[in-house]
Amino acid sequence: MRSRQRDGHGRSDRSGPVEGEYPVDTGTVRLTRDGADPDAWTVWVNGVPSSPVNLRDPTVLDFEYLQWMADVVEVAAAPAPQPLDVVHLGGGGCALARHLDAVRPGSRQVVVELDAELNRLVRGWFDLPRSPRLRLQSGDAREGLARRPDASADVVVRDVFAGSRTPSHLTTAEFLACVARVLRPGGVYLANVADPGTLAELRAEIASATAVFESVAVLAEPAALRRRRWANAVLVGSHALLPIAALARRAASGAVRARLVHGDALVQLRAGARPRHDPR
Repeated sequence: MRSRQRDGHGRSDRSGPVEGEYPVDTGTVRLTRDGADPDAWTVWVNGVPSSPVNLRDPTVLDFEYLQWMADVVEVAAAPAPQPLDVVHLGGGGCALARHLDAVRPGSRQVVVELDAELNRLVRGWFDLPRSPRLRLQSGDAREGLARRPDASADVVVRDVFAGSRTPSHLTTAEFLACVARVLRPGGVYLANVADPGTLAELRAEIASATAVFESVAVLAEPAALRRRRWANAVLVGSHALLPIAALARRAASGAVRARLVHGDALVQLRAGARPRHDPR
């Protein structure tokens, strides 16, 4: 593998990744290699693991929540091998975008990432697909979404964090109404929800989603739903009926088994939580 050389500012040429810490617009990004696989890398943003990237095989997704998202796209979005139009809010190492580019040839994807320097580094490190297959835009995720045309996306993915929390303006019913506007009929919204183990964050996000979407479901590890530990869950929303049976089978058969929560169980999970709204 070719190596990257860094200059005095922590910047690097476009010849490949090198382990180390780099200054970016929002703080620091650290790039580490998995010692068991020389092609496996992890992008850490401000100390938080953000994206697993396999240079040899972009279909490999080592984080459970990314695997769950990929499964939802496969069974709930337009059937494969139909290409998709996908909007990613939050980029990191673009692991899911690389995966979808590989399994859905001809797809057109845009990533809206706040940190312009992170975008620059990631494109050089991982030899990302070029426009129109994958475009990287720098800016606030909600502002970037607001610029998207009506009914222009098959999938909208929200994976945005400031530290360990999603910024509040990306969790409100008004934000989700903008997501619904951008989605085509039958389109799917996917959100990475980090909950500290109380379920309060997940329940609030469910309440906001059910105020906007006709169909809502959650994928999470059973232990997380029993409030035993901090964990990531995937929130799924659509105006179309979700293929619950197919999603449940995928959730139960994955390398890390997840529980699919929907229907009455979802109502029970969100009991007492209210939708979040933009400040007036």
